[in-house]
Amino acid sequence: MKGVFKLKQHETNLKREIIAGITAFFSIVYIIAVNGNILQDAGIPLEAGIIATVLSSLIGCLLVAFIANAPLILVPGMGINALFTYTIVGSLGLHYMEALAAVVISGILFVIVAFSKLATVLFKAIPTSLKESITVGIGLFIAFIGLQKSGIIVGNPTNFVALGNLSSPVVLASIINLILTLFLFLKKVPGNFLISIIAGTIISYFFGLVHFPKEGTAFLSFSDYKNVLFSADFGKMATIPFWSATFSLVLVLVFENIGLLHSQVNGMLQAPEKNGKSLKAVSLSTIVCGLLGTSPSVSTVETAAGITAGGRTGVTSCVTGFLILSSLFFMPFIKMVPNTAIAPILIIIGGLMLTNIVHIDFTDFTEAFPAFLVIIMIPLTYSIVDGIAFGFIAYPLVKLFTNKQKQLSLSIYIVSILFLTNFLLHAIG
Repeated sequence: MKGVFKLKQHETNLKREIIAGITAFFSIVYIIAVNGNILQDAGIPLEAGIIATVLSSLIGCLLVAFIANAPLILVPGMGINALFTYTIVGSLGLHYMEALAAVVISGILFVIVAFSKLATVLFKAIPTSLKESITVGIGLFIAFIGLQKSGIIVGNPTNFVALGNLSSPVVLASIINLILTLFLFLKKVPGNFLISIIAGTIISYFFGLVHFPKEGTAFLSFSDYKNVLFSADFGKMATIPFWSATFSLVLVLVFENIGLLHSQVNGMLQAPEKNGKSLKAVSLSTIVCGLLGTSPSVSTVETAAGITAGGRTGVTSCVTGFLILSSLFFMPFIKMVPNTAIAPILIIIGGLMLTNIVHIDFTDFTEAFPAFLVIIMIPLTYSIVDGIAFGFIAYPLVKLFTNKQKQLSLSIYIVSILFLTNFLLHAIG
């Protein structure tokens, strides 16, 4: 192992790498319950979604370990799972099997981008204001979903949304769990989200919101997962919604991963030579996710926990991946986790993603207004695709109206026309 991962060359040792892997695991293990919960909203059985999350995380971590020898953690990402469930399945109307096919195709396109110079070209061509606004808008969307799951925000026939019943057990448990989760997060307690899920489940039990599995239920069953594994359905490939979903997935995957990898590999790890290989590993993991039955993986921000703990090589990723696999032994508990324990994490993650708004130049209205449209339209349309479309269509218009067309690239024109065409075809249809 030392020879494969070149520990001496990276000025590290096996003990340090294992500790870093364990640290990263406790910072990211919450994703198993959270992602399974979100996939369930797309129609994927909970246990199948959990198994798919675990297996894709293991393979993702192994890919980045052996391809890039980097201590990155690849798991199905927050934001991209919301795009999969609430936009592609919920708004575009694809069945989850057809959505998985879109993930596979987007993965193939992502591989083409990652293994060529297209990644750099695309990243430089899209304005910072639009890239950052996508993250912010998705953050608001995730927080909105968390508020809905908690019962704090409910539907209203007059105002569309309204404050929920603050005396209901669901809302009370959610608020208590949110306060606890916020305390643990701000105090930087190791494994804060994992602890909050465990404590939140116990608190919810006293409100009568946790249901124990029936006697005789199998400890771990693959019966549902057999129907999800390799179930990607390419039957809708000739339709507009399918390609709208695929295009949106590629857009988010490219921008989010390039941004994350730049900060992690170039910044924290200070190993720019591993950047390209890491992106290739992430792109390959996307195809794997579609085949295994989950939304795409990303290099998560929790990777920072492993790097901070001393992780420098792929050993860290391997340790984290196999620990995630071991979590299947806790399947009965994971399935018991209620929305009231999941919602606080969604709300806080949404708040974290909102911090990217500082990178948007609000002093230039031609940059600010398209970004504003993306940010506000993603949660209001309940569609990440439609929200992004409004901003990308508006961007060239405001630049042309102010004689700043020199700031427009060919890529922006192409993307804007594609989004506009999508709207027109939907209107005609």
